[in-house]
Amino acid sequence: MVGPGKSAEPPQPAARGDSPAQVDGSQENVALQPEVPCADQPLARRIEALVFAADRPLPDARIADLLGIAEQSKVGAAIREAIETLNAGYAASANAFRIEQVAGGRQVLTQPNFAPVVARLRGERQQARLTQPAIETLAIIAYRQPIQRSEIEAIRGVACGEVLRGLLERRLVRIAGRAEELGRPMLYGTTNEFLKVFGLGTLADLPQSRELKA
Repeated sequence: MVGPGKSAEPPQPAARGDSPAQVDGSQENVALQPEVPCADQPLARRIEALVFAADRPLPDARIADLLGIAEQSKVGAAIREAIETLNAGYAASANAFRIEQVAGGRQVLTQPNFAPVVARLRGERQQARLTQPAIETLAIIAYRQPIQRSEIEAIRGVACGEVLRGLLERRLVRIAGRAEELGRPMLYGTTNEFLKVFGLGTLADLPQSRELKA
């Protein structure tokens, strides 16, 4: 009962465990959103699980979203540091794989020295069977994109309709829009699949002319 002249104070909610980032605003650790999945596991292991399970390269922003990592400036650095830790562990254990940046995301790839045995597994996979005309056409598109079919044919000196169709079917080339000229001809560019097949992080990683000459 409440005594005379005194008012009842509202009941206090049961205390919940606050994360270090909530308790101390200066905490250097990456802040986490409520109900973070597998929060009891190290960040590096959670990233490892995601990258291993993904069927395509995962951008850092997507990794942060899936892990429930709050949006802040330190997120990218935390993910990079975690992946460097994982790769150091793989190297120390002489594993046949590591996590690489490909097509704007992170993906598990085998070490280059295992390419011969992996090639046997892939067998007749289409990217290993590109014809010389297809490779030439793909190179022109990669370096000159967005580019019209007529421009490709002017450079190669031959018609390339069938070659382009094959590259589109293999998802190495995409229609990147239409040119602002009579007839609105289609423009062609490369895809993320192209980056994956050739092990490139972005188009900026394409060899430059001085490197090709060397």
